Amino acid sequence: MAHSLTRRIDRPIVLVGLMGAGKSTVGRRLAKRLGLPFVDSDHEIARAAGLSAAEVFEKFGEKEFRDGERRVVARLVDEEPRVIATGGGAFLDEGTRKLLDEKTVTVWLDAPVEVLAERTGRRDTRPLLREGDREKVLAELDAKRRPVYEQAHLRIVSNEQAHGVVVESIISALEDHLS
Repeated sequence: MAHSLTRRIDRPIVLVGLMGAGKSTVGRRLAKRLGLPFVDSDHEIARAAGLSAAEVFEKFGEKEFRDGERRVVARLVDEEPRVIATGGGAFLDEGTRKLLDEKTVTVWLDAPVEVLAERTGRRDTRPLLREGDREKVLAELDAKRRPVYEQAHLRIVSNEQAHGVVVESIISALEDHLS
């Protein structure tokens, strides 16, 4: 059963934020709640490359990864309304950010560094976190990226509360934003 908000959504909803903020998990639940398709840009990159997103990043470097990510995101936002989870760095690209600003509703999932460190520590799939102190690296990324993420249309705090609470917060913010 689609949410009453769904018929007012005329563009993709794109989740942005640091790794571990919950973009994929919350995105899946949000899409289900709204009766919309869900897509994860990292999975699309992996599908196109025949490698995991982390393997693409490691094998070809960050610049090549970001180029592929930019092309994938541009393709995804040109399709019907859906929920899209992006990689943590996608929104940092000026061209991608401009495209998302014009063609989508961007939702920044803002999570405290301690929460991000705990969540990302569960699996070793993040190339940027393999070297050094996880929490320190995340704090540096947060400080550098926060001014860019603040440009998203909506900001939702994603801390230790249940993902369902975050989904409801997004729905409420979307209702306000679209009215």
